[in-house]
Amino acid sequence: MTGGGKGRLFTVGLVTAWYSSNIGVLLLNKYLLSNYGFKYPIFLTMCHMAACSLFSYAAIAWLRLVPMQLPRSRLQLAKIAALSLVFCASVVSGNISLRYLPVSFNQAVGATTPFFTAVFAYLMTVKRESFLTYLALVPVVTGVIIASGGEPSFNLFGFIMCVGATAARALKTVLQGILMSSDGEKINSMNLLMYMAPIAVILLAPATIFMEDNVVAITMELAKKDFNIIWYLLFNSSLAYFVNLTNFLVTKHTSALTLQVLGNAKGAVAVVISILIFKNPVSVTGMLGYTLTVIGVILYSEAKKRTKQ
Repeated sequence: MTGGGKGRLFTVGLVTAWYSSNIGVLLLNKYLLSNYGFKYPIFLTMCHMAACSLFSYAAIAWLRLVPMQLPRSRLQLAKIAALSLVFCASVVSGNISLRYLPVSFNQAVGATTPFFTAVFAYLMTVKRESFLTYLALVPVVTGVIIASGGEPSFNLFGFIMCVGATAARALKTVLQGILMSSDGEKINSMNLLMYMAPIAVILLAPATIFMEDNVVAITMELAKKDFNIIWYLLFNSSLAYFVNLTNFLVTKHTSALTLQVLGNAKGAVAVVISILIFKNPVSVTGMLGYTLTVIGVILYSEAKKRTKQ
């Protein structure tokens, strides 16, 4: 096999691993929080962040996948802590929403991330996009409104949590661009995760204690009846790190734009797989709404690409 063939095969393998880990952690979260009955989304998120802390350090300090970047100042650490807080809010809200909403609808709402990104970018940086870019956001939002009206399993609290998670994810992207934009403060995503994850654990620990009382003891009691819960948590937490690792590697070996396009397709794949696995009812109206949202996201990506050319 030629070098080019090996390179393409490696890239396909990376994309497959990224898809598998992304969809896998989403479906396993849904299974644990909804079907299995493990109703502790904050503790679950803390497990994810603990795994990310451990594996990030191992990947950078021991395996040397990327050079270690030390924080340059207390101010930079404070900025990382702020990003970590927003990151926690997005992951916890997303996990809470999975208790109440099917994965298909969760992904439909999540596809509106570009809308919130554009709003926050304008509010915080007064950065205006082209008219075509804003126009492409109309079907994104319209699609979710249609999908909401046609969703048989619609839950208002779950919907609010899902919108909150999507908005927080977009806010983190914009904040990261602002806080880490200067040459002296640029830090790659692997190092950023290594510093954000332990801060997230520190932030989530008191929230877990106060809001999910006695969760560790309850988990141990569950493990006595069904030890699989421990394996589920360990595997799920490891997958959560693998999502970040493969995200970094796919971006490194392709481009951020390719990742965005692949992400649009990933949402559609996750919807189909989740419907097949969880058998959640889906209406024609809901699927039409989701399809419109995906079309809007694709148009948005194209509009953004044209403005950069």
